[in-house]
Amino acid sequence: MLVLARKLDESIVVGEDIIIKVISIDKGVVKLGIEAPSSISIMRSELLQDVKDANIAASKEVSTENLTLLSKILKK
Repeated sequence: MLVLARKLDESIVVGEDIIIKVISIDKGVVKLGIEAPSSISIMRSELLQDVKDANIAASKEVSTENLTLLSKILKK
């Protein structure tokens, strides 16, 4: 992991087309602005983990009965 110190209004460039800029610092909270091409997905890690956990939970709720029924429906 690369660790960099940045001050207010300073930036970090990732690759050729991603810029991460320190927008504000207040009471221990750092706000970052990220400029990147629209083809690059940017998501908070805790949201990504929530989605992963929800997908795992949903997959455990699927019964073999439902899978068999779905398979029959899809074959029609």
